[in-house]
Amino acid sequence: MGRPVHVPASLTGESKAKFAQHQFDLVASDLIGPYRELPNYRDSRCLDIEPDQSLEAWKTSIIIVFHNEAWTTLLRTINSVIRRTPRNLLEEIILVDDASTDKQLGDPLDGFVSQLSVPCHVERMGNRSGLVRARLRGAGVAKGKTLTFLDAHCEATTGWLEPLLHQIALDSHRVVSPSIDVIQESTFEFVPGAPNTWGYFDWRLSFHWGQATERERARTHGDPNIPLRTPTMAGGLFSISKAYFEELGTYDEGMVVWGGENVEMSLRVWQCGGELLILPCSRVGHVFRKVSPYSWPGGVSHVLSRNSMRTALVWMDDHKVFYLKSSPDAMRTDYGDISERQALRKRLKCKSFRWYLENVDVESVFPIDFHGIGEFRHESSGLCLDTLGQKQHSPLGLSTCHGQGGNQLFVWTTKGEIQAEVGCVNPTDDSETSILFKPCLRLDTGSQLFDYQDKKLIHRATAKCLTVSDLRSAQLTLRPCEDTPNFHWIVPGPTQAEQIEQPGVNVSPNLQ
Repeated sequence: MGRPVHVPASLTGESKAKFAQHQFDLVASDLIGPYRELPNYRDSRCLDIEPDQSLEAWKTSIIIVFHNEAWTTLLRTINSVIRRTPRNLLEEIILVDDASTDKQLGDPLDGFVSQLSVPCHVERMGNRSGLVRARLRGAGVAKGKTLTFLDAHCEATTGWLEPLLHQIALDSHRVVSPSIDVIQESTFEFVPGAPNTWGYFDWRLSFHWGQATERERARTHGDPNIPLRTPTMAGGLFSISKAYFEELGTYDEGMVVWGGENVEMSLRVWQCGGELLILPCSRVGHVFRKVSPYSWPGGVSHVLSRNSMRTALVWMDDHKVFYLKSSPDAMRTDYGDISERQALRKRLKCKSFRWYLENVDVESVFPIDFHGIGEFRHESSGLCLDTLGQKQHSPLGLSTCHGQGGNQLFVWTTKGEIQAEVGCVNPTDDSETSILFKPCLRLDTGSQLFDYQDKKLIHRATAKCLTVSDLRSAQLTLRPCEDTPNFHWIVPGPTQAEQIEQPGVNVSPNLQ
């Protein structure tokens, strides 16, 4: 019933020895077996949706990609889908084997699927191809009117599919995800996720979970039957009309392996007229691992850089510089030919990234308008403004300039904010000698705004200047302005990152 598994003492040695194989406790998984009962985790207010003819018209093909997946986690994924999905809504299950070497996933798996009560077959990739190409293989042979992509270590719960198909039946341009609950990697305990959770991405185009904004929570009135309009989807679990998937350009086939494809598809859906929804009344558990058990030629960072570069250059317009500056190594990545994806964007008449920030991710970490992004260098000391790795409501300081972005990457917004990804520079309310980070207010007046005149950063609210009170401690403070090097700053100017060539990736040098 979703409770944690306690591995007996006689098996703890085996448990520890096998953990690295999948980055979860294989022994605990095997103790559960190929199926387990789970409670109904849905909110009591969730409406039951009848699997009638209106939904049957959107019958789905389940596509599950795997590579050397553990036997019991894969079987639980399959069995949970079969046992908790109305038969008239399930067209088939397609398993795509991405060149597994585990012999149990060969003939034994073929034998298992041949005895299932629903059509299920295995597509086998000849060579290791990665998630994108493997999913495209599955989508290419799918017969269902909708496609439902699942990871290979999931457990569907009661009533999971009906809300997904219901939303697509209402509007086939909706791309819908279940609320993803946590299956802990060490005990396989099923832990329901926090309500009002949605996805977003940062300057490095890395996906994160977070709480939906107050504005979005107000829109749904706390009703779990109303979907959350999420800026970004995790990408592992979602349903989409097959026709819309093809109209939208499926996946970017120039991306390799996995990683970053979810951010690219999220931007493409929103900017090209669709919607991304998370449905609180659809719940699927997923084994979340702290570390990936897989390795790839060139390393994971190389793969992510290629995929994220393609996303930034095709979909983010002038804001692509946030990725380029926060991931300087990516600018040396061969990201391939993006002309086909640029043509797709033009053909679909997709909106701008600015539109996305103004209408979808309205409280994003990306400012809409900005002068430049880079280092804020103190002229007298030669040191750079630095977040010191701290979070909001913590002081910032100075440190040796390194030119690698990170904690020294700040954007100079058109409003006059000095913004790091963690927040905006803001003197404390009761002292001008402590300069903190606080959540960016995005106001036209207030304590977060500065003017830049004659190399001085002048705080509008106090008319004092940002300076360093003690170079030894790198203490930042506000003081009456003086025209001396201790009050002078070199700030990032207008950003131009349009001139990027391929495959050598020659970025315009005027990024500072």
